[in-house]
Amino acid sequence: MKIVSTERPATKEKRQYHIACAPGEVAPCVLLPGDPERVPKIARLWDEAKKVAYHREYQTYTGKAGGVPISATSTGIGCPSLAIAVEELAAVGANTFIRVGSSGSIQRDVKVGDVVISNAAVRLEGTSKQYVRVEYPAAANYEVLLALIQAAEKLGHRYHVGITASTDSFYLGQGRPGLGGYTQSFAKDVMQDLQAARVMNFEMETASLFTIAGVYGFRAGSVCAIFANRVTGEFGVGEGEMASAEIATEAVKILAKMDNEKQKSKKRHWVPSV
Repeated sequence: MKIVSTERPATKEKRQYHIACAPGEVAPCVLLPGDPERVPKIARLWDEAKKVAYHREYQTYTGKAGGVPISATSTGIGCPSLAIAVEELAAVGANTFIRVGSSGSIQRDVKVGDVVISNAAVRLEGTSKQYVRVEYPAAANYEVLLALIQAAEKLGHRYHVGITASTDSFYLGQGRPGLGGYTQSFAKDVMQDLQAARVMNFEMETASLFTIAGVYGFRAGSVCAIFANRVTGEFGVGEGEMASAEIATEAVKILAKMDNEKQKSKKRHWVPSV
């Protein structure tokens, strides 16, 4: 891969440095799981799919679901690698992003196997702070949020809508002890403080996704499966994984209908009366 720019690293054909995708290879709507192995699992839900690229932690499939173009790109763990994916996917034509992740509940009634649809996120990570000041909100796009809720209702999956907290640390950042029981006072209090503020879950990417999308004017949403409940101590790896993937895929179809209705009505924003 011969890179022609150090400012926005890509080839002459605009194949991106990290994700190894070029214009025409990625759909406008992209699902963003963290785990590369989750991408082909998601793609099996579609009518058609093909592997486009796999470089570093970024594996990409593109295809169609219900006749609607769709892609999925893995982002690895954490906000820095997600930000790279969003930057480069947008550079080759994507404009709508849905995180399809795993997370841990911090509320008793948000159970293992449920999914959380985030309407906003607490910015406990560092990546978003390199884009805009800390007071800037990390909020979901309302069209994507509505599409995810409608999809969950249609498919009959148990879901919750609320605020997510995104951290840079799986251990102390989420109130767990570090190696040998190492901790700090802020780590001891973080989960209790967020529970009191009705935050639903911990994960490691949504806040940066929402912030970056807001800054650039993209649409973004997030649906995460609950693998663990920190209140009850339950841990069920993989629980709800395919439910979140099904919801995100259905949401892309719903967004396509919304977009068609907006176009026909010559409206900029979708409302139920369109």
